[in-house]
Amino acid sequence: MKLSQAVKRVLIGRKLESSSLGQTLLPKRIALPVFASDALSSVAYAPDEILITLSLAGAAGFAFSWKIGIAVACVMLVVVLSYRQTVHAYPSGGGDYEVATKNLGSNAGLVVASSLLVDYVLTVAVSVSSGVQNAEAMIPAIRGHEGIIAAGVILVLAGMNLRGTRESGSFFAIPVYAFMVSVAAMVIWGLTQIYVMGDQLRAPTAAATVEGSPQYASLAGLAMVALLARTFSSGCAALTGVEAISNGVPSFREPKSRNAAATLALLGAIAVSMLIGIIVLARVTGVKMFDEQGGASRLVGPDGQVIEAQSTVVGQLAQAVFYTSFRPGFYIMIITTMVILFLAANTAFNGFPVLSSILAKDGYLPRQLHTRGDRLAFSNGIITLAVGAAVLVLVFNASVTALIQLYVVGVFISFTVSQTGMLRHWTRRLRTDTRADRRERRRWQRSRIINAVGLAMTGVVLIIILVSKFVHGAYLALLAMAVVFIGMKAIRSHYDAVKRELALSSASDRALPSRVHAVVLVSDLNKPTMRALQFAKATVPTFLEATTVDVDPDVTEQVLERWDEEDIDVPLKVIASPYREVTNPFIEHIRRIRSENPRDMVEVFIPEYVVGHWWEQVLHNQTGLVIRTRLHFMPGVLISTVPYQLRSSEAAEQRWRRDDPRSWRDSARTVEAPKN
Repeated sequence: MKLSQAVKRVLIGRKLESSSLGQTLLPKRIALPVFASDALSSVAYAPDEILITLSLAGAAGFAFSWKIGIAVACVMLVVVLSYRQTVHAYPSGGGDYEVATKNLGSNAGLVVASSLLVDYVLTVAVSVSSGVQNAEAMIPAIRGHEGIIAAGVILVLAGMNLRGTRESGSFFAIPVYAFMVSVAAMVIWGLTQIYVMGDQLRAPTAAATVEGSPQYASLAGLAMVALLARTFSSGCAALTGVEAISNGVPSFREPKSRNAAATLALLGAIAVSMLIGIIVLARVTGVKMFDEQGGASRLVGPDGQVIEAQSTVVGQLAQAVFYTSFRPGFYIMIITTMVILFLAANTAFNGFPVLSSILAKDGYLPRQLHTRGDRLAFSNGIITLAVGAAVLVLVFNASVTALIQLYVVGVFISFTVSQTGMLRHWTRRLRTDTRADRRERRRWQRSRIINAVGLAMTGVVLIIILVSKFVHGAYLALLAMAVVFIGMKAIRSHYDAVKRELALSSASDRALPSRVHAVVLVSDLNKPTMRALQFAKATVPTFLEATTVDVDPDVTEQVLERWDEEDIDVPLKVIASPYREVTNPFIEHIRRIRSENPRDMVEVFIPEYVVGHWWEQVLHNQTGLVIRTRLHFMPGVLISTVPYQLRSSEAAEQRWRRDDPRSWRDSARTVEAPKN
């Protein structure tokens, strides 16, 4: 136990008191990398998905890349503006779930919650998978082992987040800012070389030929519209993570909502600039991609050979811009991109546990998800998210192209429902709060217009995503959301049923039992048995008896003789056991007592050895454990375990005290009543 506690303290740090929660609040400079790493890192793989989908139309399809990029950027700006209204109106941290629940009802809130929970798991899986794929540009040996490596990275990220939001955020801040600086330097330096210095920068795939799918070869008709819609929906992956700040408002320093809104605005400006910059640079350097996963398009090199593997857009741009002019820049760009994609999962590691805690508090998830762990992080939520994401990357072998088809659906469902709730929020406020001054009402009207535009835009995008991605895997995400929704309803139904069953309903709930029949289980006459007898006497029951089960007649005879020799003033009843078992005959004896006197309470005293080692526990107390378990299902029966500490248990207690002396000391604190 001492070793395990020492390892735990090394991995996640010392325990933090509840009073230390204020010390974990984040300033804006730390909150940006903590909550915005997902949205910022999306620009590293969203251009890939845009170009891969456009490759189905051949080389001519890439002409639409900048138009798709602008459309995605416009949607992002509108969503950012919309969520700035949310963080001001609902600063408690419930985010989309709280907005939908309060304005549209509990079912709408659960739709949003199930969408976000699934999307958070996919965020971790996609981000880490993309990071592994970017790492292949520098470490080709990774190919073929992506799933295992991605699962290992997820476990490392989970361990870091178990140390707490503030500590993990401080660690993540440097690589996030390094990534932003690297992308800005790559775009500015690349465009400077092309348009100022006159250099002809060409991507490694610029000279290759793209062979698209015959279905889209004509670049006309409904097929092309469908392709552009599918491309747009894939590019909208860049919007994931925008909603995380609205869920994380309580983690900001005061003034919370103002700091959260400022961070959100900064996120939108940086992400849009980076996305447009990468797409423009990719277009002028001739970056080409192909559908490596589906095989619907392919890339043919100048020598006529089919290219089997491809680097990411960022990898190709880094090679074109830095490899000859400043080679360290290439490695810096690849490393920071790889790291930011790994750390992008941190947004989900902050959003998922908070949301699951709120849902657990409302009774829609197991209550264990509500409480904070040793480091004031929601440890159970972090572990749940890590396990779910690790399973996904192993099943899909960390393929971004495969996972991206499941992605984005959930976040746009939450976007759309949330904007609907915000529109209703402002409308109801304008109608009911007539005493507000004119300036305040104008602000509400402006907010309603912003959320109305956000609703229209996210609703259209959601329809496009559902239509274009449904057969390509989005149906699996919808199915997962439905399962989570039904599961949460079932959990709440269970908790409600238990609450009704446990509620005081009549005077009979307060009635005392007619009599108390105490039964002490005796296996041998020794110190634990005598202690159990004395404890039973101390309760002053109406009837008291000791009971032993006759498994071995010789042993039973010895117990009876010693019972008489010790002159114990409690009758010892012997229960026959023709099949040499203890549990069933004893349980039947207790059941007979209950059936003969239904209004009586039966209290069973079971002696138990307290040992100091796990292997000693295996050697003792097994019969008592089975009997206790069986008696728990019998109404009107109270089970009292009477512990007897063996010598080895003293050493175990000392180990506990040494392992965590702070916990023992703090648990002994008392609060004195104020003196008059």
